[in-house]
Amino acid sequence: MKKIALSIALLAALLAGCRNDKKEAASDSDVINIIMETDIGNDVDDALAMDLLYKYLDEGKINLLAVNINKEGQAPAEYVDILNTWYGYPEIPIGVIRDGADCEDDAINYAKAVVMLKDSAGAPAFARTLQEYDSLPDAHILYRKLLSEAEDHSVVITSVGFSTNLIRLLETPADEYSDLTGKELVAKKVKLLVTMAGNFEDPDFHEYNVVKDIPAAKVIFEEWPTPVVTSPFEIGIKIQYPGSSIENDFGWAPMHPVVEGYKAYQPMPYDRPTWDLTAVLYAVEGESWFKVSPAGEIKVTEAGSTLFTENENGTRRYLSVDAAQADSIKTHFIGMITSIPEKRK
Repeated sequence: MKKIALSIALLAALLAGCRNDKKEAASDSDVINIIMETDIGNDVDDALAMDLLYKYLDEGKINLLAVNINKEGQAPAEYVDILNTWYGYPEIPIGVIRDGADCEDDAINYAKAVVMLKDSAGAPAFARTLQEYDSLPDAHILYRKLLSEAEDHSVVITSVGFSTNLIRLLETPADEYSDLTGKELVAKKVKLLVTMAGNFEDPDFHEYNVVKDIPAAKVIFEEWPTPVVTSPFEIGIKIQYPGSSIENDFGWAPMHPVVEGYKAYQPMPYDRPTWDLTAVLYAVEGESWFKVSPAGEIKVTEAGSTLFTENENGTRRYLSVDAAQADSIKTHFIGMITSIPEKRK
């Protein structure tokens, strides 16, 4: 009887293993390929959004194909290199912008502050992986390389900064990576563009990511050849990341590059809207956290307003939240951001 029982137990274990293998294999097809487009160094919510992406990498939910930067200068790229290295993903490619929007004096450059941090011995506080930041590729060229290698309709671009790199991508001609133009390549390879931009509650409000490059924003909202979902200004305002969490929840990390960036951005303690985090949340976890508008069209005025018109044949939508959703999302963000990254345990 014991032998029979043991055989049954072994058979059950084997069958369970097969079921688990099938489950893992099925889940592999659900992994989301993401390219992050960010003006990191302007507002600290970009850094918090990057933390979410690394946590999703830890969970196996995404492939982060690249981080493309639309804020000029070496500091943003060096800061992303610090983040990639600290979170344990030093191989993630970085693309940069040259001759981009003038934004250096718009806010304290917390990326530069972290890059300049020293330890007690006078050495850089955080390790880097890269040596030459001047040789990093232009973002729109890196897009072409990555999209040409991707399966059709498999890439989600999450844009939480200006639209300059995206418009440059659309305008690219055929090259060594693809015979397609930029617009044709996007139409073939990109599944969805998720942006943090605009304001749909106040048509007179000119949101920062839009107004820094209005001509590019107009083209992206009106002509981008895939569906677009945008998380507008009014969502982030309703979901504030608490400064008390920054002060109290990171005892496990004596030096944390996102926490140090947060502390450098404004005098502590302060709460900060989670604009960019909401775009990342939608890109990875979908609409269950939000209300999603009907299909429609989005127009950008010459002054930078974003105007939505419902149209059942449209390919643009925007997100909103009620009070309960805002509270749930805030709790979710705090739980994710304060968790220890897998590769630092």
